[in-house]
Amino acid sequence: MNLSVLLREDRIKLSLESKKKPEVLRELASLITKGEELDALLETLLKREELGSTGIGKGIAIPHCRSLLVQKLEVACGYSEKGIDFDALDGKPVRLFFLVVAPPQDIGNQYLLTLGRVAMICQELTKKRKLIIPKTPEEFIRMIKEIEEKLK
Repeated sequence: MNLSVLLREDRIKLSLESKKKPEVLRELASLITKGEELDALLETLLKREELGSTGIGKGIAIPHCRSLLVQKLEVACGYSEKGIDFDALDGKPVRLFFLVVAPPQDIGNQYLLTLGRVAMICQELTKKRKLIIPKTPEEFIRMIKEIEEKLK
C-alpha cells in the first residue's frame, strides 16, 4: 500500500492560510468536502482532537477520523511555513499536516494501514533537521513516492 497513490494534487495545499487548530482542520477538510458535509466532518475531527492531539511532534500532525461522509479513504495534505499551534506532543508548532478520513467500514482496514504508512513517511521526513517541502503538489507527490521507493 503506497501513500503516493492516494494523494491527489487538488487535495494538497502547500500554503495554508489558517493560524489556529480549528481553522486548519476546516481548511484541510475543505479539500475533501464542502457545504454542510464540511461542517459535519469538522465536528468529527474536533471531537477526535478532544481525545488527544494528533500533533505527533517534530512539526507534523496526522488528524484523522472515520466518517459516514466519505465513501472511500480520503487523504489531504497541507503545509504552513510559519507553523500552527496544534497542541503537538512536543509543544512546537506544526507545519506539515496529513488528514486521513475513512468510512466506518473500509475494506481491508485501509484506514489503519494508511495511518501507519503516513507515520513511516513522516519518520523519514524528520530524519533531516528541517522539513523541506516542495513548492508544488506535483513535486510533493513525487517526494512521497521517492521516500516510499527507498522504504521498499
